Amino acid sequence: MAGLSIWHVVIFAIVVILLFGTSKLKNIGKDVGGAVKDFKKSVREEDETGTLNTPRTIDAQVKTSESTSVKS
Repeated sequence: MAGLSIWHVVIFAIVVILLFGTSKLKNIGKDVGGAVKDFKKSVREEDETGTLNTPRTIDAQVKTSESTSVKS
């Protein structure tokens, strides 16, 4: 059986709780949730300002074979 069963997940959760404790896991969850919330807020602000939808142009110089050849 190559997949994870419910017992694998339960044993893993118990080991993680024993190693880190519930208070550290709660703080980690709060930090991750705050980071996700801030990321979503910044993406929403970018969409509102319209900077993602503005077309951009790139100016490039085109070299021809005449300008790159060496004159003797």
